[in-house]
Amino acid sequence: MELRDRSVLVAGGASGLGAATARRLHAGGAHVVVADLNEAQGKELVAALGERAEFAATDVTDAGQVERAVARASGGPGGLRVSVCCAGVGWAERTTGRNGPHSLDAFRTVVAVNLVGTFNVLRLAATAMAANDPDGEGERGLCVNTASIAAFEGQIGQVAYAASKGGVAAMTLPAARDLASLGIRVCTVAPGVFATPMLRGLPEQAQASLAEAIPFPRRLGRPEEYAELVAHLVANPMLNGEVVRLDGALRMAPR
Repeated sequence: MELRDRSVLVAGGASGLGAATARRLHAGGAHVVVADLNEAQGKELVAALGERAEFAATDVTDAGQVERAVARASGGPGGLRVSVCCAGVGWAERTTGRNGPHSLDAFRTVVAVNLVGTFNVLRLAATAMAANDPDGEGERGLCVNTASIAAFEGQIGQVAYAASKGGVAAMTLPAARDLASLGIRVCTVAPGVFATPMLRGLPEQAQASLAEAIPFPRRLGRPEEYAELVAHLVANPMLNGEVVRLDGALRMAPR
């Protein structure tokens, strides 16, 4: 699929993986709608990108706000052709511990943002894409979701996060099958340990320890590498219904 003169939506696009993706797709000629809760960062990114970029204040768990962001992207050049959802939150707590059982509210929040929010973006973006004219290969759009290697090797304290990301990975194939007759592809990226604001909050020693565990390259992943994979997913029509690990061969230990 061509990016030039097409519109894309990047949910969670104000920082980290989402911001790198917005920059990469914009550089490829797309009109980019950055959808995020963080208005200050989102507007700063859009100002830096310049023409063909706009910001939409969006909570991915709010159907009305996502509908408005999707509508803005759909009204851009070529209609909404690519949707990328990077919105997510983390949480660390054991199933039970010294202070009692895992917070049920925290579990609900993580699943609501990471899984329900991702599905909210997926269902509304796909509905908008269904109205597009197909390209020469019959394609109308691509939805890219973000899971994590925690979906497969969740660590101690990651029960809520792993459950939410496991759900994102699991819905990839059925969603791709649902949307195949419409010419809409669905793929998921499962990043390993990346240098995002969430990880940068850890002490430097902890970051170095995480990087040391990666077989090769022995460093944290760069958001730009996630963005390059998204660009390849856009370009390669045979990638559909697939969860792609982006982790330098890392397999997470229990802790």
